[in-house]
Amino acid sequence: MVLVKEQGSGIYAQNMAERGFVALAFDPSYNGYSSGEPRHLSSPDLFVEDFRAAVDYLGTRPFVDRNKIGVIGMCGSGGFAISAAQLDRRIKAVVTVSMYDIHHAARNGFKDLFTEEDRNRMLDAIAEQRYADFEGHQPSLTPRGAPIGFDGNTNPIGREFGEFYSTPRGYHHNSITQFT
Repeated sequence: MVLVKEQGSGIYAQNMAERGFVALAFDPSYNGYSSGEPRHLSSPDLFVEDFRAAVDYLGTRPFVDRNKIGVIGMCGSGGFAISAAQLDRRIKAVVTVSMYDIHHAARNGFKDLFTEEDRNRMLDAIAEQRYADFEGHQPSLTPRGAPIGFDGNTNPIGREFGEFYSTPRGYHHNSITQFT
């Protein structure tokens, strides 16, 4: 069994192991305890490859049945888990835990409110930031995905993210819910 590590998922790996599964919790490349620069990189290609590399590792362990490897993707990694399984036939089962399609929302805006012009402005800004990153400027981070402060008036989705990613249950100082 492979488990991607989003903040707080180590406990899920422990629970899986207690039930007899071989469980590997890992941080996505450039995030959490993973090393490398730039920090907080967001790369769907790399995040999918992280799952495949975890399968490489587990499939070489003598105590793992290569024909029974599955993946669990939490939050945005749910989409990466599905993509990895589409590319890698060694993955026999996929479980996702995602509140909504984050990738769709990033592309189309919350509740599909992006116009074609909005999307093009966003893509142009990303392209310009890539030049700045290459030229050695400080990488620009997205707004924080999970609010630190929230209350009953906070948007319900933001509050749910905050209740996990911004509290001791899911918060980790290396995982800030912001990406390049």
